[in-house]
Amino acid sequence: MRTTIDIDDQLLLYAKQKAAEQNCSLKNIVEDALREFFSHPPASDREIKLETFSGDGLKPGIDLDNSRRLNDVMDGL
Repeated sequence: MRTTIDIDDQLLLYAKQKAAEQNCSLKNIVEDALREFFSHPPASDREIKLETFSGDGLKPGIDLDNSRRLNDVMDGL
């Protein structure tokens, strides 16, 4: 399919140089780059492993729903 896009001049120059180095077309370079880009899931779709720690829970008087008070406690006030 034929399409028109605006590409940064330096990026286009780099892509053309890569195509010449690899003795292939600019089309192949762009297609390969797009395939590589879309072959990896977005960061938000990747599994995130959260570390957990043992302990006794919150200190008495800590209210996680009161951000102002929580900031004061963390600041030592």
